[in-house]
Amino acid sequence: MADNMPTLRKDLQAVARKARLTSAVNDVDSIITKLLEARESIAAGGDPHAASLILTKLQNPIKEGFETVNNDLKAVSKTQKEFGKALDRSFPITSLPTEYDVMQKHPALINRAIAMHLLREGHFDVSRVFMDEARDMASITPTRTVKPKRSEEINTDAPMLDNGLSDAVTSVAANFTPSESMYLQDKFQHMYSILQDIKARNLGSAIEWSRDNSDALEERGSNLEFELCKLQFIWLAKSQSYGLDGDGDEDTDDDEGSPVGNDFGAAFAYARDHFDRFRTRHLAEIQRLAAALVYASNIHESPYATVFETATAFEDLAASFTREFCSLLGLSAESPLYVAATAGTIALPRLIKFIGATRSKRTEWTSANEMAFETPLPASMTYHSIFVCPVSKEQTTGENPPVRLPCGHVLANDSLHNLAKGSKFKCPYCPVEGLTRDAQQIYF
Repeated sequence: MADNMPTLRKDLQAVARKARLTSAVNDVDSIITKLLEARESIAAGGDPHAASLILTKLQNPIKEGFETVNNDLKAVSKTQKEFGKALDRSFPITSLPTEYDVMQKHPALINRAIAMHLLREGHFDVSRVFMDEARDMASITPTRTVKPKRSEEINTDAPMLDNGLSDAVTSVAANFTPSESMYLQDKFQHMYSILQDIKARNLGSAIEWSRDNSDALEERGSNLEFELCKLQFIWLAKSQSYGLDGDGDEDTDDDEGSPVGNDFGAAFAYARDHFDRFRTRHLAEIQRLAAALVYASNIHESPYATVFETATAFEDLAASFTREFCSLLGLSAESPLYVAATAGTIALPRLIKFIGATRSKRTEWTSANEMAFETPLPASMTYHSIFVCPVSKEQTTGENPPVRLPCGHVLANDSLHNLAKGSKFKCPYCPVEGLTRDAQQIYF
């Protein structure tokens, strides 16, 4: 597959060069121009015989023009088909392994993940229709009680769970209730409304939300409220220094962006009213912001040039706001369905290769609940460490968790009990002895 990539790149370059609609668009414009000229000539003349003559003369040019457009489109279509054949040759269709589907017994959880993804992405109408149809389908199919292994409760009094079922709901048919979906829809609509304000350089709604949830953010150790107020202060000062309008465009006297005013009263007033509550944790940063105003008229050549840099500040804060908003709902910042699908796509080529190798050797994949090999994932998808027992050389699981011995060494729980003689054991890495009840389970 890798050997075919250089050829595919050349084919793709040929598509970009040949499969362009510029010629077809120009030919269509030429036809429109001829038709407009004919209409103007007929309207200006007023003679029906002259109009008939003009239309007669126009038939052949228009016919030739349509033929030229069709030829242009045929060339584009031919190039696209050739590239499609090249893709088929380089990436032949391979049947996917379907002997074991780990999610086959959990259709409700799959539907819930899809509905949650649609809600998180702001596709509220699509999510509502999907959930209605999922409930209708579940109501006419046999249902069974589903007890998820774990669930993340949303931090609210509403009867809502993210990755499990509602406490009052035990059947697949009612896995995602309308009240739950409406609650989440209201929350995410509020989130997208605030994100839209941040995109428009209006931080008021985001600051108000952070203040309403300041206690919860404080418990998480989040600096979101201060970062929002900090950017609001910088934006006020920068707007007054360089005459920025609401869209963030500079309204300057010349092309070099010279300042149009130095009245920082609004910025100072904002700092005086809102920064006092942050002085315990962020006094040094507040002092730096105050000092930067001295150089505001020439900030780009000052030691505080980075303080007033806002090129990506609003985008970064929007990402931080989304992360904190979802965290307070008990949700991850990224859609679990997107992460799972992306990780699966990365692992799929290795899985197909592994299945092909085992079939050729007439062996079977016996690890039904886990991957038979390690799949390298990007750093953004590395959420926790994986512990491998140094004694058994096996990866720990929920049924065989890692445990910490009194001496500080860590083993798998099964390895510890295999080493123990009755209730006593000796650490395999040091001379310390202890009791099995003194071993503590640890979590990564």
